[in-house]
Amino acid sequence: MTPSPVSRWHDLVWRLQSELQRKWPIRPGCCAICHAWPSQALCEPCVERFAAPVPRCTTCALPLAGQAYRCGHCLTSPPIWDRCLAAVDYGWPWTDLIADFKFHDQPGWARHFAHLMRATHGMQECLDDADLVIGLPLARPRLAERGYNQSELLARALAPNKSRQRPLLRTAHTVPQKSLKREQRMSNLKGAFAVEPLMSQRLRGSHVLLVDDVMTSGASLQAATLALQQAGVAHVSTAVLARTPQPMRP
Repeated sequence: MTPSPVSRWHDLVWRLQSELQRKWPIRPGCCAICHAWPSQALCEPCVERFAAPVPRCTTCALPLAGQAYRCGHCLTSPPIWDRCLAAVDYGWPWTDLIADFKFHDQPGWARHFAHLMRATHGMQECLDDADLVIGLPLARPRLAERGYNQSELLARALAPNKSRQRPLLRTAHTVPQKSLKREQRMSNLKGAFAVEPLMSQRLRGSHVLLVDDVMTSGASLQAATLALQQAGVAHVSTAVLARTPQPMRP
C-alpha cells in the first residue's frame, strides 16, 4: 500500500525532529525515536507506528499482500531452513538504532530489540520448539573490533536458558557482505561456518533457532544453516530483528 501524502509528511517531520534531537544528549527515560519523556527506550506509540505487524512469507520473511503464506520465489525455490521470522522492515528508524546497537557500543539495545522480536507472530512457538537458540557467530577480528556479538546478545535476550552454548563457529574472516551482490555473497561465505566438534553429538536430530540482526540476501543464514544440517541438525528455523524490504538480486 502506498503511503498517503499526509502520512509521508508526518514521517518526514518525525525524522527531522529525531535527527535534530540526536545532535544533543537525550535525557534518560526518553523514547529513542520521538524523545517523549518519561518513556521506555521505545514508547508504545512509536512501536505501534513503526513496528506494526505485517503479513510475511513464512520462509523468507518478506512482506506479503493478501492471504498467502509463502511468496512465489519460496514456492519454487524454498530456502534450506524451515521457517524465517522478522520483527520489522529494515528502514528508518530501525536502521539508525541498529547501527547504534552494532557499531556505537550500545549492547543494551539487545533487550529492547528482543522484546520486539518476541512479539512477532510465531516467535514463541519457535522458541518453545528449539533445543538451542544460536546467535550467528562473528569472525574473531570483527568480534575483537566490536567487543561483542550483537546476534549473540539477541539470542541470549530471547532465550537465556537455550543460548548458553556456542556450537557454531565462524571459521573464516570474510569480506563485508554489504559491498557484494547476491551471488558474490553466497560464494564469499562458502565454508565460513563449522560446528564445534565436541557439540556434534548433541546437535544430531535437534531443532535449532538461528538468530541474526538483519537479513538481506540470507547468505549468512544459509551458510550457517548448511553447516548445522551437515552436522545432523534435523530442523533449523531463523529469526531476525529486521528484514530488508526487497530481496537482493544479482
